[in-house]
Amino acid sequence: MNHDRAWAATRKGLVELRRRGARWGVERTSFLGDPVTMLLPPADGDNLMLAALNLGHFGVKLHASEDAGATWRELPTPVYPEQPKDAAGPAWKMVLIWSLERAAGALWAGTIPGGLFRSTDRGASWQLVESLWHKPERLEWFGGGYDAPGIHSICPHPHDESELLLGISCGGAWRSTDGGAGWHSRAKGMRADFMPPEKAEDENTQDPHRIVRCAARPEVLWCQHHCGIWRSTDNAASWQEVAAPASSFGFAVAVHPGDADTAWFVPAVKDERRVPVDGALVVNRTRDGGRTFETLREGLPQKDCYDLVYRHGLDVAADGRSLMMGSTTGNLWASGDAGDSWSVVSSNLPPIAAVRFG
Repeated sequence: MNHDRAWAATRKGLVELRRRGARWGVERTSFLGDPVTMLLPPADGDNLMLAALNLGHFGVKLHASEDAGATWRELPTPVYPEQPKDAAGPAWKMVLIWSLERAAGALWAGTIPGGLFRSTDRGASWQLVESLWHKPERLEWFGGGYDAPGIHSICPHPHDESELLLGISCGGAWRSTDGGAGWHSRAKGMRADFMPPEKAEDENTQDPHRIVRCAARPEVLWCQHHCGIWRSTDNAASWQEVAAPASSFGFAVAVHPGDADTAWFVPAVKDERRVPVDGALVVNRTRDGGRTFETLREGLPQKDCYDLVYRHGLDVAADGRSLMMGSTTGNLWASGDAGDSWSVVSSNLPPIAAVRFG
């Protein structure tokens, strides 16, 4: 992964960013004026890049580039099959492409209303993963912020091509160990305080806001949940709660690719307000698996701040020191020292849905 290039998916286009020396700057903007909801950056050995757009009345669109965003071509958008008249649950209609990943020679797209799609021909066609869509438990999923449930986290296993873990709002965590043929709930230990007490620990009602996996120790996963922070050290067989200072509520989480004990979070005041605690934007970092946290403030606004960092608004590069963070008010910050200090990349971008290194 190149830690000198990154992209920000915004409400008014896809912004490419370059680092030259110690400073980041805007290189180009694609899809100017169009809402970009998610991107898949190029990877080592694969120059394919994807951008998902949500054009409202004109629907969801998907585009591909093989020259790092210099030129784009439109791809077929994943399409749900026709909904049977007696089918329960939300409408079988694409609302949003909320996550994009590559794994095991395939491309994966997580969507609202809760469907997972796979492409084995570099996006030329997409197939709904029916083994998940037809799980009876899916009918119990519900929206967390959106009217319908959605798959926001796709966590491939770096050493096992047949394994994939998903994070769903609100539907918990689900894992496949056979390439998507079968799925099993993996949210044991999480707790949903917004549910009645008898349902609070139901795995199928959990609202993980984001789940990430450590590349070097893939059995370790971190989850920023609506009701706190959870960590798993047994490949999601169980989850243990972790308490962070000021607030354990938030949306974003990033894990160091080489150190499973190091992770970053962006705390906020929960539910109706959803603003930084005391009007000060900070990043909480743990380096010991959640036993203790450091609250990092240098370079971030500490007064009258209203920035919120969404699920995909925080990313860490392969070097484990380069981070980027974008907010709902269009502010973008970068750090080159693992979050100890932050510098402003831009303070006048549109609202930012996602940032990713590539």
